[in-house]
Amino acid sequence: MLPWVQLDSAKTPGGGELRLKRRGGEFSIMLGTNELMNSRLSGSEEALATLSCQRIGGRRSPQILIGGLGMGFTLRAALSALGADAHVTVAELVPSVVAWARGPMAEVFGDCLDDPRVTIRETDVGLLIKSASATYDAILLDVDNGPEGLTREANDALYSLAGLHRARAALRPGGVLSVWSSGPDRSFTNRLRQAGFSTEEVKARAGGKRGARHVIWLATKQDEAGRQRAG
Repeated sequence: MLPWVQLDSAKTPGGGELRLKRRGGEFSIMLGTNELMNSRLSGSEEALATLSCQRIGGRRSPQILIGGLGMGFTLRAALSALGADAHVTVAELVPSVVAWARGPMAEVFGDCLDDPRVTIRETDVGLLIKSASATYDAILLDVDNGPEGLTREANDALYSLAGLHRARAALRPGGVLSVWSSGPDRSFTNRLRQAGFSTEEVKARAGGKRGARHVIWLATKQDEAGRQRAG
């Protein structure tokens, strides 16, 4: 078997280190001993985009915010599901990840970064959410292994009750907040409901029909009448 070769590394703002590795045609991004993503396992990240786009189907000129570029699985799936009038903003905190997408992993990304519907922002997705008001039809978060700050502790704020209220405010009526996770988290489900979302949990396999089962929360912004009925 071919050995893994480290191509590059990059410091994260929280003090961690991302490592890009390659073995033949396979890529891996590691954080310490944790593999954050692998180019052979894209099923659940693609489902994050596909399911979210289904929830907002029929909207004119939808605005999508994706937190985390990763290996581009979610971005490419979103572009496939959306029409020509859509706009997708991708927030990636680590500039090297964008450089990897245009450099050693260009074969994985294809031409999706050059799609006219796409804007890449090298910034914290939390800042974009905080500064938005009824801007997005869908916010897709895949910046950690779940609703906790694995890549950096500051990401905890995204999943706190206050952070979920900010996400709700950034969504248009009936908009969807979708969160990828390596496993279930009942307390996070409860926080979503407290923040005014109707919530569905969907299990998706990493490798399509095989691989680990991951969890996707699809949280729809309720109007005030809906919140009162739910309460």
